[in-house]
Parts: sequence; C-alpha cells; structure tokens
Amino acid sequence: MEPGFLVVQALSGLASASSLFVIASGLTLVFGVTRIVNFAHGSFYMLGAYMAVTIVPWLLEFDRSPWLFFIGVLASAAVVGLLGVAMELLLLRRIYKVPELFQLLATFGVVLMVQDAVLKIWGPVDIAGPRAPGLRHGVYILDQRFPAYELFLIFVGPVVLGLLWLLMHRTRFGILIRAATRDREMVGALGVNQALLFTGTLFLGAFLAGLGGALQIPRVSASGQMDISIITEVFVVTVIGGMGSVTGAFLAALLIGQLQAFGVLIFPKITLVLVFLLMAAVLVVKPWGLLGRPEAAAGRAALPEGILHPAPFDHVGRLIALLAVAAVLVLPLFGDAYVMKVVTEVLVFALAAFSLNFLVGNGGIVSFGHAAYFGLGAYAAGLLVTRLGLPMEPALLAAPIAGGAFAALFGFFVVRLSGIYLAMLTLAFAQIAYAVCFQWVEVTGGDNGVVGVWPSAWASSRHVYLYLVAACSIGAILALRHVLYAPFGATLRAARDSEQRADAIGVDVRTHRWLGFTLAGAAAGLAGGLYAFSKGSIDPTLLSIPMSVDFLAMILLGGIQTVMGPLLGAAAFHAIKDAVMPLTDYWRFLLGAAIIALVLIFPRGLGGAYAALRARA
Repeated sequence: MEPGFLVVQALSGLASASSLFVIASGLTLVFGVTRIVNFAHGSFYMLGAYMAVTIVPWLLEFDRSPWLFFIGVLASAAVVGLLGVAMELLLLRRIYKVPELFQLLATFGVVLMVQDAVLKIWGPVDIAGPRAPGLRHGVYILDQRFPAYELFLIFVGPVVLGLLWLLMHRTRFGILIRAATRDREMVGALGVNQALLFTGTLFLGAFLAGLGGALQIPRVSASGQMDISIITEVFVVTVIGGMGSVTGAFLAALLIGQLQAFGVLIFPKITLVLVFLLMAAVLVVKPWGLLGRPEAAAGRAALPEGILHPAPFDHVGRLIALLAVAAVLVLPLFGDAYVMKVVTEVLVFALAAFSLNFLVGNGGIVSFGHAAYFGLGAYAAGLLVTRLGLPMEPALLAAPIAGGAFAALFGFFVVRLSGIYLAMLTLAFAQIAYAVCFQWVEVTGGDNGVVGVWPSAWASSRHVYLYLVAACSIGAILALRHVLYAPFGATLRAARDSEQRADAIGVDVRTHRWLGFTLAGAAAGLAGGLYAFSKGSIDPTLLSIPMSVDFLAMILLGGIQTVMGPLLGAAAFHAIKDAVMPLTDYWRFLLGAAIIALVLIFPRGLGGAYAALRARA
C-alpha cells in the first residue's frame, strides 16, 4: 500500500475517533456521577442530528457564514441538552437507586418513544444536512485527497477533551462531578445539592451527545436508525476507557477509530467483531477498563437483597398451573392457525424469559445479551437441517447443547466480573455472536438468514408442533424450577445476596455462577431451536439487542421477584405487542411508555402484584 493511502486511512480513523469521543464523553460523565446506564444516549445523538438539519439550514438562509453554521450546531446541542434535563426531571430522578436492569429498561423505553416521535415530526425519509461553509474543499496529503471537514473533526475531540479538563479541574461544578464519580454518597453527606448536580450532569451529557450528532450532518444524513447504530459503539468506548473516566474514553476512542480504519483492510470479513473482541479482551485483562476504578464500577447490587425466595405452589397456584396446561392442550381443538402460532411463540418466549430470570432473579447476574444463546440455539438447529440435511429430532437436541456450550465459553469470563462491567461483557459477547452471524454469509446467509427450517413430517401440522413445544417448554421450565429449590439454587441466591459471606463459608461462588450461566444458556438455546422450527427461518435479529431487551421486559412485566412471573410476563408482553402493533404505526411509542410505566409504577410486575394480593387475603 502507498504511504499516502495509509496516512489518509489513519486520518480517517482519527476523525471517526474524535466524533466518537465527543458522544461517549457525555455517557461517561453521566454514568460517573449518576450510575445510570443511559441507553437513551444514542437517542440524544440522533436528536442532535435532526435538530441540526432543521436549525442550521434556517440560519444559513440569512448568511452563508461558517460562524452561523457552528452557532446552529451549538444551538442544536443546547436544545438536546434541555431535553436531557427534561428526561432527568421526569424519569431518571425517580430511578437513581433502583437496579441497573430497571434503569436500562426505562431508558430503552425512552429510545422507543423518541424513535416514533422522530418518525412523526420528521418523517421516515433520511434528511441530508448542509455542508459546512468554508470546509467544503479537499486537502491533498501525499497526493491523496482528504476532506477539509474531516480534518476539522480531528481537532474537535482534543478541544472537547481540553475544555472538559478545564471544567473538571478549574470549576466548582467540575470538581463536584469528579467527587461524585469517586464517592457519590460522601458528596451527598457533605451537603451538596445532588439533585442540581445530577440535572447539570445530564444537561452536559445530553449536550455532548447532541453536539456529536449535529457535527455529523455534513457527513451523513439524519435517519431514524442513528440511535441504535451508535449506542453500542459508545458503550464500548465508555467501558473500555473505564466508566467515569473521560481520559480513558478518549484513549478508547482512538483505539477503536484506528481499529475500524485498518481492520476493514486487514480483516474485512470480521469488521463488526473487532470492536467487541477488543472490549471483551480489555475487560478480561482489566475488569475496570483502561483508566477506570473499582469503586466506580461497584454501583449498586444488581437486585436488592432478599428477592426471590421461592416457595412451593399452594392450592391456588396448582389450580392456575393446571388450568393453563389444560388450556394449551385443548386449544388446538378450537383455535385457528393464528391462535396456535401465537400460543407457540408465547411458550417459546416463556422458556427464554424463565431462563433469563434464573440468572437475574435467582443468581443476581444481569445479562444484557441473553438473546445470543437463544439465537445460537436457533442457528445450530437451523443449519443442521438446511446445510447437513439432518431431521428435526437431532437438530433440536443440538440447540440446547449449542446454547449451553457458548454460554459456558462466554460465562467463564463473564462471572469474573460484577455489576455494570459484567452486564457490559455479556452485551459484548452477544454482539460478537451477532456480528459473526451477520458477516459469515457463506454459512449463515448474512442478513438474509436461512429459510427452510421445517419440522419433521410427523410434527408438520401446527397442532402437533404446538404439543411438542408445550412438552419441551413446560418440561424445561419445571426442570429449572426444580433447580431453584435444590441446594444449587439456594447457593446461587446466597452468593447473590452476599458474595463475601458465601465465599467465607466455603462456597465456590465463581464456579456456581458459571454453571448457572451455562444452564440458563442451554435453556435459552432450546427455546431458540423451538422458535426456529415454528418460524421456518432464522436470521441475525434473533441475537440482536432488541431481542435481549424484549426478554428483559418480559421478566420485568412478570416480576423479577417471583419464580413463575416470567411466564406471565412473556404472555402479557406478546399479547400487548399483538394487540397494539396492528392498531397504529406508532406502536413503539406506546410500548416504550408502557415499559416506563412498569418501572415507575409497577416494578414488582404481575407476579409480584398477585403475591401481594394473596398476602393481603
């Protein structure tokens, strides 16, 4: 390769790294102070771009001055900062002390609402922004042309880093941010107005995200997919650098920018995997990130102590369970094909949600990427049928084996961490699996997926397959429930409630968690295999972040504090989506609002509400 080409490629990586740092620095500051896992940070980035394509062209109508362009960019970022304040006042202020899982779901609800709000206001068509006046030309570097605006972006990152350093070291507000990052409780004990500090931090974080989005409009069009496409990379930068470390985020952005710039040349087929491989490698070697601190990662327990003490079914519980099973058995005699399809999917998702709650509720292991094992089980079964020509029976047996094997591999590294770093590593491994399925086109079919995943002849009729799914799902759920009552399940709860005490009495906490992670992955893999044969096809969306969030929403709706609540949650979540989606094009807004309402008003879910009513009775 020519030296000029390599230099230009490196400069392109620096421009991307600088833009990524501007966005990630806001998330880093917000987490450092508030400990909020703000999934809506990508939405602020998207809103910054949409505000810019609205405000900047209006300003440029008066004068094509570069100053007006950048004034419009800053104004767009300021508007997004005010929206961040609104989110803090209306939502985040009520969930600062709740587990990370609830925070993630609440902010993901904001993501869904913002997506539909953007669709309603700006429409579904991508909107191109104006090019920056005075920076439209190209600069020749070693006979290679490089855009002048890209050179400008290279300097934006260091300038923002310098301004943040001055803010953090030369102002009272910045010193309070640094103090809260180290010890938030002590800052409150010293009489600092934490509410005002958190509000100011959210404004700054949202402002930086909006600034990053507004600066992109000369490069890319504003679109409704910008939020999800950027948030994973921003999380990677924040976690690699160390949650709460702005300097660490800058170093991580530089690493990722160069990795993406040259990775596409050296490893063109695994470009999507490289970033998450780097994240996984850093967390395995340095669990707190490059410049992070253990106390910044501690945060809060994944779930409050004392949750989920399973008790045997009483007479009412047995009656409800028997009625539910009887309904499934009788349904094929009266229901049409659509009803049987819905019930089949509910049973599959109930098993997947139950396996996740086995980790979250019983083991205190918050997994943000549980869909990986669901999808890998589906791919194992589907590829054995379509590529090797095996029948359904051995392929279905391979699904839990594949899910459990990958869960054992990933879990070996996951259980070494705790808190938000553990959750982020599960997300990293899930994204690695997703990227492999997306880019390994020769085997997996890429984003087109694989079709023709049909059951054997004896199970080809929908009512017979429904009975098969019911037998497998209910049997697996009862087996996991039995483990909850066994000494192994009690040991997992002991480690969840107090890892130090469990370790002090001789419990091998890491091994127990690893085995629990593997068992949950195997159950999710079985659910994925059953789902593949019910749909007749597989694709990478089965491993995606939205699928993992759906599983988390199911266990929240059913009740994390209960044993059988996830079954109710899966049925209710699926019913809500089936009932709401056909009614309006803006179903995501309603679903997001429902998720937020659950977190704020109904955190114990349906199962918790039922338990409370029984206790009163």
